[in-house]
Amino acid sequence: MLSDPLAAFLARRGIHYGWVMVAITFLTMLATAAAMGMPGVLMLPLEKEFGWDTGSISGALALRLALFGMVGPFAAALMQRYGLRRTISAALAMIVVGLVLASQMHALWELWASWGVLVGLATGMTALVFGATVANRWFATHRGLVMGLLTASNATGQLLFLPVAAWLADHYGWRMALAPAVIACLFCLVLMLLFARDHPGELGLPAFGESRVVAPPTRGAAGSAVRLSLAALRDGARSWVFWILFFTFFVCGLSTNGLVQNHFIPLCHDFGMTDVAAASVLAMMGAFDFAGTILSGWLSDRFDNRWLLFWYYGLRGLSLLALPYSTFTFYGLSVFAMFYGLDWVATVPPTVKLAGSAFGRERAPLVFGWVFMAHQLGAASAALGGGLSRDAFASYLPAFAVAGVACLFAAMSVLTVRHQQAARLRPAT
Repeated sequence: MLSDPLAAFLARRGIHYGWVMVAITFLTMLATAAAMGMPGVLMLPLEKEFGWDTGSISGALALRLALFGMVGPFAAALMQRYGLRRTISAALAMIVVGLVLASQMHALWELWASWGVLVGLATGMTALVFGATVANRWFATHRGLVMGLLTASNATGQLLFLPVAAWLADHYGWRMALAPAVIACLFCLVLMLLFARDHPGELGLPAFGESRVVAPPTRGAAGSAVRLSLAALRDGARSWVFWILFFTFFVCGLSTNGLVQNHFIPLCHDFGMTDVAAASVLAMMGAFDFAGTILSGWLSDRFDNRWLLFWYYGLRGLSLLALPYSTFTFYGLSVFAMFYGLDWVATVPPTVKLAGSAFGRERAPLVFGWVFMAHQLGAASAALGGGLSRDAFASYLPAFAVAGVACLFAAMSVLTVRHQQAARLRPAT
């Protein structure tokens, strides 16, 4: 393990090892999100090769998104029981196995097993709960900024690899399109094994922004860790803040990776765009999302997070409702990509900050895990609903309109948090 000499080397230069953990986490979330988002560009090739209808493929993708979210509340418990490094390393290995098996599939059930079950469960352990755990353990200050960086990597990874995957699928077949995600996950597995640590106390360091070294928490039994996760749900369910975050994050998943990530390319194809051009628009969204989410993290450290969420959901809803007026030209969709991309997952940093302020530093990752599950249930609903909309109405547009209206409801609901709660939750400036 090379973390000890590297930590000593960086300490002599005034660099906290937490930033190394941020870099490893950033790359890991980027790579695993790429594996998660790959089916969006492969849906049409799978339909063409195997003759599966959109609804059947969407069902497997919905299972992947549902498991991705359902494992979230227990991901923090697994990290407590087995350690962050071991848990994430095992998840990366599972993703590689799932992608390799997917490349050899010939039956629909194999799609459900490889991408639906294996990749769904594994990527759930390397998603936003992973980022929230690293941010809370390693940083006492700049936590919103760190969460913005990690969230940006997660969402950008889902979009950035798509043009490459679309090009590979066009020229060498959809199986070869899986190669970049496999290579990236293997690279991150090596980094995780060599450089990652579970807690700053293992290196004799305080969290960034603190002066006191805190001993690493004792790893409890698996049962007690699961009970802790369930206890966090029980306590969270008593709070109105929890239910508002649960609902708004459901809408967040409904209006982002569940719908746009999976169905945007087929939607554009229906209007005459090539897969590569549509994937390029998604990559453009990813670029704007990267900047927007980091900016959101910076803002969440300084402003009332309720109002940030109000504007994020409101503007996202309006952009989705305006999508049909883009005329589906590259220029029109580029304008949409700019506005929608800036808001793709800008909701995550203020949501994490609200959860941390409401439920405490130690319990926040567990509570956020349940909120994140709502996100993925919304995403699964949109993944399935988009396919059903296409089959029933020969158009994806009704599903996009429903998502836009849901965003407007989410924008209004976040303001129902009581003024007293808002004052307590508002970050210090």
